[in-house]
Amino acid sequence: MPRRWTGKSHACWIGALAAPSGTEWLCFLDADMRAGPDLLASAAASVQSEQLDLLSLAPQHELGSFAERLIIPCGLYFLAFRQDLRKLQSSEGDGVTVTGQFLLVRHSAYVRAGGHEAVREHICEDVALARLLKRSGAKVVLRGGEQVLSTRMYRGWRTLWPGLAKNLVDVIGGPISAIGTAMVATVLAWATWLIPIAAGASCLRDDPVACLALAPALAGSGAAIGLHIAGAVHFRIPLWYGLIFPIGYTAGAVMAIDSVGRRLRGRVSWKGRTYP
Repeated sequence: MPRRWTGKSHACWIGALAAPSGTEWLCFLDADMRAGPDLLASAAASVQSEQLDLLSLAPQHELGSFAERLIIPCGLYFLAFRQDLRKLQSSEGDGVTVTGQFLLVRHSAYVRAGGHEAVREHICEDVALARLLKRSGAKVVLRGGEQVLSTRMYRGWRTLWPGLAKNLVDVIGGPISAIGTAMVATVLAWATWLIPIAAGASCLRDDPVACLALAPALAGSGAAIGLHIAGAVHFRIPLWYGLIFPIGYTAGAVMAIDSVGRRLRGRVSWKGRTYP
């Protein structure tokens, strides 16, 4: 592999160069994806009907180990609340949200933006490429592809931790944002349980203010817990994972700090390779 390239970008670029003359669309699909029989047909119908230049599909996540079930749902909830999809997918600005797990991109738009060669040094090459496409005038969207695409990305802590830490700092928006957001998310997650418990204990000691606070505290905590239990149903994992989510956000915060440390040290390691 040439210097100053990440492995994935180089592989994608070589594949794109091998496309026959007259190719209209390029499809980039991660090796750990499992495609349904209607994947390409439905994706092609979407880009044609919506006149898209890049369609990214988010897969259904299959979670096997304790680590995956604890961390990945919390990470996806975090991204969902943090990102304004309507704003990111509007034609204004250069904000984008995509996943490189599945990209269907118009060949002419890909070439115009410089393709993977233009993002060869990026760890988050999918977002960087999508941003270049959008800046060049392309229409970029992310859609849910759970019906036609599934994956199991990791196999426990040994692969999950480095897999997320390698680019978590970029996903959150830089070192300062990563640390601040991680701390806030952890505090809010634990507050879901601790505030009602503290208010209830004070109310039992005949504290009228605590008794008044208990009702809204229970309502807010009930909504948060209900969301995570519903997520456990969606991911087809035991419901009790929806009750221990503060542990997941705490572990995620430690990952974010580790991600910042890796970036400040100037080295990111992934699958036996170390990138500057």
